Amino acid sequence: MAAVDLTTHPGHLARRLQQAHYLLWNTMVSEEITSPQFAVLNTLADEPGLDQRTVGERVGLDRSTIAEVISRLTRRGLLDKVRDPQDGRRFLLRLTDDGERTHRKLTVRTARMNQVFLAPLSADEQTLFFELIQRVADAAEGLRNPAEVVGTER
Repeated sequence: MAAVDLTTHPGHLARRLQQAHYLLWNTMVSEEITSPQFAVLNTLADEPGLDQRTVGERVGLDRSTIAEVISRLTRRGLLDKVRDPQDGRRFLLRLTDDGERTHRKLTVRTARMNQVFLAPLSADEQTLFFELIQRVADAAEGLRNPAEVVGTER
């Protein structure tokens, strides 16, 4: 049987993009703060006082992953957790002063990294790239059981 052309496999290309992003992130942005951790800082910079579940939904992280990310950022002194006065079972999250400084610093670095990452594309191509990848990402989030959605089984 002949080998398949992996350049037609979106998962393969997505993995290659992720590898390139990871390399650029560690080189140009931060070796200490990961991209998902930055997403949490960025969300809380925009909407302080969200609870952990909501932050996880905003950045697309599952419950166990967001719990670990919040724990690490709190241990680093970048986030504060305060009990929700309306619901004592929930904690509300805010950036500390260090968290705000870190977010500002990483925002500048992230913008530079994105310029390098997207340099092969013209401005119009970048716009189209984001529109298409967002559409695929949004549709992928709606998949609960891919076998049911496409009517196939393994």
